[in-house]
Amino acid sequence: MHCPTVFVWENFGPLHAARAEAVALALERRVVGIELFRRSQVYDWETPEPTGFQKITLRREAGVGGGLLWPLLQALARIRPAAVFFCHYERPDVMLAAWVCRLFGVATFVMNDSKFDDYPRHLWREVIKSAFYRPYQGAIAASARSRDYLRFLGVPADRIEMHYDCVPVDAIRRLAGAPPAPDGAPFPARHFTVVARHVPKKNIGLAIEAFALARAAGSGRRLVLCGSGPLEGQLRAQAAALGIAGHVEFRGFVQTDEVARVLGQTLALILPSTEEQYGQVVAEAMALGVPALVSDRCGARDELVRSLVNGFVFEPDNAAGLARMMGLLDRDEALWRDMAARCAGAAAQVDLPPFVESVRRLLARTGKGPAESGVTRRRVPSATATNALARRKARIRAELARLGLKRFK
Repeated sequence: MHCPTVFVWENFGPLHAARAEAVALALERRVVGIELFRRSQVYDWETPEPTGFQKITLRREAGVGGGLLWPLLQALARIRPAAVFFCHYERPDVMLAAWVCRLFGVATFVMNDSKFDDYPRHLWREVIKSAFYRPYQGAIAASARSRDYLRFLGVPADRIEMHYDCVPVDAIRRLAGAPPAPDGAPFPARHFTVVARHVPKKNIGLAIEAFALARAAGSGRRLVLCGSGPLEGQLRAQAAALGIAGHVEFRGFVQTDEVARVLGQTLALILPSTEEQYGQVVAEAMALGVPALVSDRCGARDELVRSLVNGFVFEPDNAAGLARMMGLLDRDEALWRDMAARCAGAAAQVDLPPFVESVRRLLARTGKGPAESGVTRRRVPSATATNALARRKARIRAELARLGLKRFK
């Protein structure tokens, strides 16, 4: 029986759970999910019951019950994992837990979708940040730019796998209740859609401005906004000032199943963010054959969106350009159908098997999973290094025993 593989996320939303289930099923391993909090600090999604894997919750909510390092170490000690995939590298408690895992022979990996161009970088902060990546023996990145950023921070290139932000394509298509475009809802009945929190970096005001320009140019479609946040009142006022309030529908925050149903009726997804590490909703749109209009700040455009193939890429301050792109899809059904059909290629990229394969490859590289041809095993340490490591482990075991913490395997 293999020792378990553990995934650590702040909270297990529907897509996190789907990844854990896929790994457990495909690799025939026991998988345990550790969520830091019962509810997400960012999203109001409903947390599903785990199927095919075990889930452990450390705290009911952030700021309640003290720090996380001790309960995280206790949970890992009970599980006795072979490998742990961590998210939230920036948390000191996560970094320290990763170091303890390494000292006890547990393979540690980081999952991340951050990019260098997310916001202005400062050398001193990047140097400190690189230290937070030191415990990890490999990584799963979301996009080409996030892979390059991990390399910049010191993660070896041959230890970085891709496809972090995958989605369960079949499940999303079932939830949509309609076949992927260009089938399903008729072309004239489809609307434009934004799925994003109402916060400044999502830049939804630009989408409303572009929609107003498209309406002025003759479009008769609606704009559906799914999401909530502090800017909702400002966005409603903007729509009213532009004279399009009757054509903009605010749905509020919607769960994953409702997102799928909305996308199933969508002409094109719009994601105009000024800062967007990836943009997972782009993957969901591709799963449903919906072309995506995304800003060049979105990590998802690196792998998924090709202009005039399955979507368009625009600058996040270019409302006029976005309006013309919307107009092309609005008026040209043949173009839209061709682009919708071409989303199938991207849908294969965002499905769960590539994520599972990335996990398997990292496990194999560290000797914690099935071997694969062409994979270089880690170097055997020298006797001097082995003795020094043994002494460090002995000291840590003694201290943890004094605190009543069980040993890792």
